[in-house]
Amino acid sequence: MFYQRSILSLILVLFTTFIISCSTPNVTIAPSTYTSVQLEKIQEYLPQLLAVRDRSEELEELIRNNEWVKVGNFIHGPMAEARLTMNYITPNLLPKEQPAAKKIARELFNDLVEIDQAAMNANSNLAARNYQAAYTDIEGFLRLLPKKDLYLKEAKIGRIQVEETEQ
Repeated sequence: MFYQRSILSLILVLFTTFIISCSTPNVTIAPSTYTSVQLEKIQEYLPQLLAVRDRSEELEELIRNNEWVKVGNFIHGPMAEARLTMNYITPNLLPKEQPAAKKIARELFNDLVEIDQAAMNANSNLAARNYQAAYTDIEGFLRLLPKKDLYLKEAKIGRIQVEETEQ
């Protein structure tokens, strides 16, 4: 009797293992469009990034006038904030855009380090070259973001859906 129960238990264990291994796991597929939450997060941080981009001429003038202390302050202030903003935006991008966004944010960091070192050595040519690269990186990052019209439209749609479900 004991022998039969052991065999029966073994058969049940093997059968259960087989059934579990044949089942398909629930695979979550990354969304191919932006959710309203992602768009809101991007919109929240976007003005900070645009403000730094719009101040590009200010940094260029500081480099041209060899105002190295102010260049350092600009690099460690608004430009560092822009890099942080890029890092905050990146997780809210589509999964296919995230590796490129991370790479651009890293390149911006490297450019800022180069500008800072050039400022310490009073090397205006190196600073100017990396200044151009830094703002090219910011523009490249902005190109990865969804078009403004697109996310304004989707954000409105998301708000309408929320309002309708609350009623």
